[in-house]
Amino acid sequence: MTIDRRNLKVLANFCSAAADAMAFTLMRTAHSAFVKETEDFSCQVVTREGLAFANPRQFGAPWYSGIDYAPLLSMFEEYEEGDICITNDPYSGFVATHSPDIHIWKPVFHEGKIACFVVGHIHNTDVGGAVPASLSRSLSEIEQEGLRIPPVKLVRKGRLDPFIIDMMKANVRMPEQNIGDLHAQIASVNIGERKMQEIIARFGFDDFLDGVRQIFDYAEEQTRQILTRVPDGDYFFADYADEDSVGGRPCRVALTLKIRGGEAVLDYTGSDPQLGSSLNMPTGGRERHSLVMVGLTYVLYTLDNSLLLNAGTLRPARAVLPEGTIVNCQRPAAVGMRSLTCAMTQIVTIGAFAKALPELIPAASPGGNAIMNIKTSDRNGRPVMASIGPVGGGGGGTPFCDGSDGAGGATGFLRNTPIEISEAEVPILFRRYGLQRDTGGAGRFRGGLSAVMEFEISSPETVVTARNRNRSVMASWGVNGAGPGLISRFLRNPDTEGEISLGNTDIVHCGPGDVIRVVGPGAGGYGDPFTRPPQAVLRDVRRGAVSAENAARHYGVVLIGDEIDEEATAALRAAPRRKTDDIISYGPERLAFEAVWTRERYDLLTQFLQKSPVGWRFFLKHRVFEAVENEGDDHRPLSERMAGIFDRISARYGV
Repeated sequence: MTIDRRNLKVLANFCSAAADAMAFTLMRTAHSAFVKETEDFSCQVVTREGLAFANPRQFGAPWYSGIDYAPLLSMFEEYEEGDICITNDPYSGFVATHSPDIHIWKPVFHEGKIACFVVGHIHNTDVGGAVPASLSRSLSEIEQEGLRIPPVKLVRKGRLDPFIIDMMKANVRMPEQNIGDLHAQIASVNIGERKMQEIIARFGFDDFLDGVRQIFDYAEEQTRQILTRVPDGDYFFADYADEDSVGGRPCRVALTLKIRGGEAVLDYTGSDPQLGSSLNMPTGGRERHSLVMVGLTYVLYTLDNSLLLNAGTLRPARAVLPEGTIVNCQRPAAVGMRSLTCAMTQIVTIGAFAKALPELIPAASPGGNAIMNIKTSDRNGRPVMASIGPVGGGGGGTPFCDGSDGAGGATGFLRNTPIEISEAEVPILFRRYGLQRDTGGAGRFRGGLSAVMEFEISSPETVVTARNRNRSVMASWGVNGAGPGLISRFLRNPDTEGEISLGNTDIVHCGPGDVIRVVGPGAGGYGDPFTRPPQAVLRDVRRGAVSAENAARHYGVVLIGDEIDEEATAALRAAPRRKTDDIISYGPERLAFEAVWTRERYDLLTQFLQKSPVGWRFFLKHRVFEAVENEGDDHRPLSERMAGIFDRISARYGV
């Protein structure tokens, strides 16, 4: 069959349908709620060289649409029909980027020749290690983060290797769950193999390969057309995770977006050094690594939702990832919480594009979804280990509408787990699960509200983990005069004399009667909130999204009972108020931090740390922060003051 433009679309749809079938099989046969309900998995069809050209259209995580399996595929000299390979080692090819992500891949043969591979991953609730659910920002080296399987053949010529199964059973907390999910993965790639063989037989081997090349070319052409709409220039944006370690300093992700004639460079120079916690991203410095390019994919798709999503989409772009930094760490750095940092790379990408296209790009979504997991036991002593779903914020306000509530933006693909399922699997009692009022950033188009989850523990020796908690200090930013979202909260035994604010703690030991409340961070708004129609504000108040107090304070809408006070509203909106011409609106915590840690000061810190050994950089960063806090009144130029600090620290530690 000759591949013309019409047949090319047919081929692309057929391949996407094959990926859909893989995803549907995986979702319907998985054992863990995190796969079958939350849908933290991916399925792709990739070329013989490893580049993804087909993804599910409805299911799973969209982060991996441009994934490159080449480093894994090349680790085997020979593939035979019926082989399936597996790994979850973040430092073996930099494809599996933290230990809970089990990746498998299977060759698809046609008349004795490999035509493509079917691949995919799932996030296991637990793969052993130092803490339940395997992940915590407190971990400092990869060896603490659970079982790691180097690239190996799980199935040889159709025969499953029992040793790998036994090894997994011996190292994880809930082996039946892990093995059940693994069999679901195997079923998924087997379905994908069969579907792709049917497609290849229909189009013919050579025409199929030619069609795949054209699919990449078409996606590249679409991307270039989108990027030509962005004015050429350099656009700098930085944002911060709350902590670079337990009780640590803000963690900076910095990006200079360089647009030139339909091409983009994402330069992450200025991002924090490799950390002594688990927020590091193992990218291997690969210039189109899926983790650092997700934000670009989101922006491109926002600007044109007809865009084909595959590895060709990323051809006109590349990333600069300085070695020994948070976006390109070296072994043995812990990487379990890399998804929190990955969310920050997405947010800074969106922020940089917002500076370039402020009339088209939405405000910040939080990027700090808490993935809640529980390790406990039932009344009969049976161990229970389960995810009870993400608790995060909504989507940022857009130039055209309010942000979505409860979920949206960068992590909108994570589905919630119905509480009926969680209570059936885990001995806890939900007291509340819904949306939290007044959390979305005020704007002409309001930021999405955050979710709130509250539950009571019923068993002793229960461990609650809240992976990826963030935005409890620095809020999600607004755009074009809008307000930031509300910060997140994590409480133990709320509304009692024994209430404890847990901050960004991600491991909590509980007993019967303890109550946990998690409130996600809200998303930023878009546009001047005083231009929001009063009737829209009234509707927000009536539905419980905004309080009457904040309707007046943030929107200039005064209510009497359940109606608008027209005269008072007109007077309040006409009164003088402070306005800003800034495109981005930050919360007070970030403004206070950057009053000290300006871009110039951070540039000087980056230059100092780059001259130091990688293993020293995190330690030295903290010493510099301490010195800046204690420098007192010094009216010399900033460069001289910082040079003095660097000299003293270098002399003190001999680096």
